[in-house]
Amino acid sequence: MTVQIDLSDKTALVMGVANARSLGWAIAEQLLSAGCRVGFSYQGERLKGELDKLLAGREGVWSQQADATVDEDLAALFARVKEEFGHLDYLVHSIAFAPRTAMDGRFLDTTPEDWNTALNVSAYTLVSTARHAEGLLRPGASIISLTYHASQQVVPKYNVMGVAKAALEAATRYLAAEMGGSGVRVNTISAGPMRTIAARSIPGFGTMYEKAAASAPLGRNATPEEVGKLALFLLSDLGSGVTGQTVYVDAGASIMSMKLEQN
Repeated sequence: MTVQIDLSDKTALVMGVANARSLGWAIAEQLLSAGCRVGFSYQGERLKGELDKLLAGREGVWSQQADATVDEDLAALFARVKEEFGHLDYLVHSIAFAPRTAMDGRFLDTTPEDWNTALNVSAYTLVSTARHAEGLLRPGASIISLTYHASQQVVPKYNVMGVAKAALEAATRYLAAEMGGSGVRVNTISAGPMRTIAARSIPGFGTMYEKAAASAPLGRNATPEEVGKLALFLLSDLGSGVTGQTVYVDAGASIMSMKLEQN
């Protein structure tokens, strides 16, 4: 069964789309299909070409380069949002990064530089983007980000990114508490393993992906489309009573400690 959602009077900013496999793009597709006007930000000109391909021929879209760790870039980005839309209904934070050295080695050997980079890019930017967006967000507006279950349990080689995701989830709760008085909701989606660019930086991801599917109650991994559908629910009025939450879409893998073979 398909529920039709009309977002033709809504506006959104989606930050962090790298290519067609990005979960940010899976969310953007759902918003665009519902008629939402969507702006996009990307980091660096090397990603512009991929995003331009995705947006080719679409109406009501625009894009702008912005490094979310640079305050001047954020100021320029949200000035563009005000110019294009006048206000903002939805903010999608799909931004995360840790240096490869922090993923390859031991967690015990994480350097201060790699620690600060991972937490700044992957967690603090949710706070800074929300601050820049605050004056444009209408009552009933919604913010979502993307996390992963490594915030709660150890995932080999995820290392400092697990810490960063835990910080992101905590930041979600604090932002929800502060912004709720203005009618703004803040949630984060914990997606199961997905074949994204970010996943390539995790050593042994292929094995992890297969094991997650084998242990999940549904016997498979969730899909990017399912992430997009959950985001659409949380962003729209269908999720009007949900805020400060980490919501899982992982085919149930996170509830399992183990799965025994059936005779």
